[in-house]
Amino acid sequence: LRVGALRRGRRGVVAVLLAWAGAGCADGGDRLVVGSKNFSEQDLLGEIVAQWVERTLEIPVTRRLHLGGTFIAHRAVRSGEIDLYPEYTGTAYTAILERPPIADPARVFSDVREAYARRWDVRWLEPLGFENTFAILVREGTADSLGLARISDLARAPGGLRAGFGYEFMQREDGLNGLVAAYGLSFRGPPREMDLGLVLRALETGEIDLTAGNSTDGRIEALALRTLADDLGYFPPYEAAIVVREEALARHPGLEESLGRLSGRIDTPTMRRLNRAVDLEGRDIAVVAREWVASQLDGG
Repeated sequence: LRVGALRRGRRGVVAVLLAWAGAGCADGGDRLVVGSKNFSEQDLLGEIVAQWVERTLEIPVTRRLHLGGTFIAHRAVRSGEIDLYPEYTGTAYTAILERPPIADPARVFSDVREAYARRWDVRWLEPLGFENTFAILVREGTADSLGLARISDLARAPGGLRAGFGYEFMQREDGLNGLVAAYGLSFRGPPREMDLGLVLRALETGEIDLTAGNSTDGRIEALALRTLADDLGYFPPYEAAIVVREEALARHPGLEESLGRLSGRIDTPTMRRLNRAVDLEGRDIAVVAREWVASQLDGG
């Protein structure tokens, strides 16, 4: 009996310890959990934020990078699975808040900041300094042979072009359907739905003739691709900024000030250079991020 009681007692202690450990993991304890969406620019920004916090605040950081698309990252920060991640104002405005695209950057930022604070207790910090809008891309040879310089030029391309897009672009309010309606576009067959990481390579190799990429992608010039001008102003502004749970700001004194020092530091040429280092040169994301953080904090 005493052996049985001892075993039951041990099981009870283990259960209590596991429950306590689980609770500590759930609320993150004194850790900050940094997330990102599932493409290299997001992974880079997430790693930059993580290293910045580790350097400036000396608190432990857990990385949950490459989580998934916009909706997955948004659910993660709402639920507390992550404490913060990089987001884009136009994406939040159209995909999360489901509002029709508008062109005013200040209005978009103000609206998303107010809505996130009111609905989810999540703070938008001031933008990082660059905008990553959708870029409608064709090969330079295609642009030259068909005289394509603007998106509206696509409407007169003979026979249409073969198109392929990432799944989010095909589903979002500010994506394919709105673009087709705004510009009166038609394609040669139904557009292919592709993984976002594959669309530029498919365009380069001639599997498709047209896609939507990211304007800060460092591979655009290297792959001899041409960005068509959004001459009707269809796309909203997509300023990059950090979204962070208010609970995390309260849990970590100094976090708001630390993250605020990142605002305005990353301009478009810098983001393209960092993306190119990863996507084209094949450099390690953590190393690229470390060099940039050191250049800001150490001056070299």
